Amino acid sequence: MEEGKKRMAVLVGCNYHNTRNELHGCINDVLTMRETLVTRFGFQLSHVELLTDEPGSLVMPTGANIKKALDRMVDQAEPGDVLFFHYSGHGTKIPSVKPHHPFSQDEAIVPCDFNLITDIDFRQLVDRIPKGASFTILSDSCHSGGLIDKEKEQIGPSSVNFTSTTLASQKPKMIPFEAIQQHLSSLTSINTSDIGTHLLVHFGGDASLKFRLPPTALDWFESLRSDAGILLSGCQANETSADMNPIMTGEKAYGAFSNAVQTVLKQQSGKLSNKEVVMLARKALQAQHFEQHPCLYCSDENVDATFLWAVAA
Repeated sequence: MEEGKKRMAVLVGCNYHNTRNELHGCINDVLTMRETLVTRFGFQLSHVELLTDEPGSLVMPTGANIKKALDRMVDQAEPGDVLFFHYSGHGTKIPSVKPHHPFSQDEAIVPCDFNLITDIDFRQLVDRIPKGASFTILSDSCHSGGLIDKEKEQIGPSSVNFTSTTLASQKPKMIPFEAIQQHLSSLTSINTSDIGTHLLVHFGGDASLKFRLPPTALDWFESLRSDAGILLSGCQANETSADMNPIMTGEKAYGAFSNAVQTVLKQQSGKLSNKEVVMLARKALQAQHFEQHPCLYCSDENVDATFLWAVAA
């Protein structure tokens, strides 16, 4: 496969400042990744778009703004390009709206305005990528396994058991569905348990495709085929990802998975496959006694493909 002609990235960090859902390391995660993309992977700074909810940010990481940034990146994609999306923030699980799946749940990320971006939205983006390009998503959020709808699981639920240590500085990057529903209800003042109704009323055309399309249309999206999507998730779909705020030791706050990936890249100077990055990140997290298992979802040929088609030796 041709080495990437253009390298483009969208990096999103949500700390949810001064709310009950506040995190501390998410903005640090994407700032560190931006530096890594430029110094190690040959990205031009002008091709890396950063969205954070740092007070004073000109463009906040709302659902609409994140999707616009991703749309712009995908619209520019040509064969041979390398696309990357790093999200650090809260995730959640929502009841499936697909027919014949009444008791299943789907994955979503939680932008700063709670306008959920779902697995269907990521599937739609991946389906637009031209042949010969790649689109890697690194999601450091809870329940992030399976965040690209119908992507093939390559490294998934693990039976590895180890002694865990719950640290006082550790917080799960997850907002329960009930809390999201309650927040949206307060915005719409509508008495319904259907989260899609709240999202459509409050966000209109900016709401997720999952709620704007009829349920039967959700099966139109491509299923397990060779495609450009590569998902490195911070945990399995039934797990939480940790946000660390080690203020007692004077260290910077960070997301456990984002930090594990950075540790792996520092320790391994050569090219790494997508599988190697995930497996080594698992080992790094296990060594630190975290109860989360990063996963890999992609086509068979992308399992051993070089992570971000690295250009540096």
